[in-house]
Amino acid sequence: MSGSNDVLVDETPTLAQTTRVWWKIGILSFGGPAAQIALMHKEVVEDRNWLSEQQFLNALSFCMLLPGPEAMQLATYAGWRLHGTLGGLIAGLLFVLPGAAVIMSLATIYSIYGDVPLVEALFYGIKAAVLVIVVEALLRVAKKALSQRVHWLIAALAFVGIFFLSIPYPLIVLMAGLFGWFMGTAGMDRQPVDMAHVSAGKTGLMIATWLAIWLLPLLALGWLGAPGILVEVGRFFSMLAVVTFGGAYAVLAYMAQDVVVQFGWLTAGEMVDALGLAETTPGPLILVTQFVGFLAGFKDGGFLLGLSAAVVALWVTFAPCFLWIFVGAPYIEWISNQPRLRGALKAITAAVVGVILNLSIWFALHVLFSGVNRQKLGPITLWRPDLATIEWLAVALFFVSAFLAFRLHWGIIRILLVASLLGAGLRLYL
Repeated sequence: MSGSNDVLVDETPTLAQTTRVWWKIGILSFGGPAAQIALMHKEVVEDRNWLSEQQFLNALSFCMLLPGPEAMQLATYAGWRLHGTLGGLIAGLLFVLPGAAVIMSLATIYSIYGDVPLVEALFYGIKAAVLVIVVEALLRVAKKALSQRVHWLIAALAFVGIFFLSIPYPLIVLMAGLFGWFMGTAGMDRQPVDMAHVSAGKTGLMIATWLAIWLLPLLALGWLGAPGILVEVGRFFSMLAVVTFGGAYAVLAYMAQDVVVQFGWLTAGEMVDALGLAETTPGPLILVTQFVGFLAGFKDGGFLLGLSAAVVALWVTFAPCFLWIFVGAPYIEWISNQPRLRGALKAITAAVVGVILNLSIWFALHVLFSGVNRQKLGPITLWRPDLATIEWLAVALFFVSAFLAFRLHWGIIRILLVASLLGAGLRLYL
């Protein structure tokens, strides 16, 4: 299926030319989705005119409708638009693989040397900085998502549902999406869209192909009698790939408590460390799933099992992204023109604000207090910190990181570096 029609370019690039640009973007894609999308816009739209401004914005709107990392999916779409499926594969893989290699190296070092006092001290400061980063993400998403009173209500209900009632994140997304769908303005004026180039047969074949690529390896794990942790990791992150609308922080909000509380793969501190490592590496922040998979496997059976679990987590996290893009790309202009779909997206995004607020509070409790108790009162779950266990150094590092982020507007990597070094120095020598 080719996606080269209607591309407004000064000169059609070769596959080799685009590959070099995708590699450059993959290496330099630090700073989360906003920075990654800005970098992609500069390289693909401003500097080379490979996509028009409207094509880029339509594709971005479509990717925002999808579960998973929107920046990686946007890169995949741009590659597809220029050179079909092969171009999309190259663009998507080069966006992911450099960061995946770095994460794998860091996860190995962390799992082996994580109990060294110096390493623990370095991550002590990172935890406080990560808390600020999550709060910053919350404010940024809220500013864009909560434009109407009903969106504030959706966000509040989502927070109560996930934090106090432990309603599963997929159910929250489903309820918000259905509400937004029915509240969408179906009577809005819509522009005619030419769909003559779309083939139902090719679409069906693409769906079947990518479902097989995604799910057959996962089924094979069970058939071949693979260790149970591999099957559990594959099943959990496959579910994650389907329901995590709203970017990496929504993924974390859904994943963190299940990974720590339900499965017991990581401690709360290790979960915060995972995000800190993902923030400092190139590629999508959802690579944190690879780190979680590695640690889960490593704890269960050593390095080789950790490596296998990391590969499984990567596979089931990113294979669905190619499915969404290669199936949906021919329909982007039509989808961008549907009011009810836009209404569903806005409602889901509002719900994500409440989910990220849940993540912020949950992280704050586990970073700023060394003792946090979970209490059940009927259907209500309460997280109660032991006030006597407050970590005053973590509180101080949090305020320093907040000052650097909100007052001086420092970038993520600089903040993480300063907080890490400052935390290590104070923790080791005070």
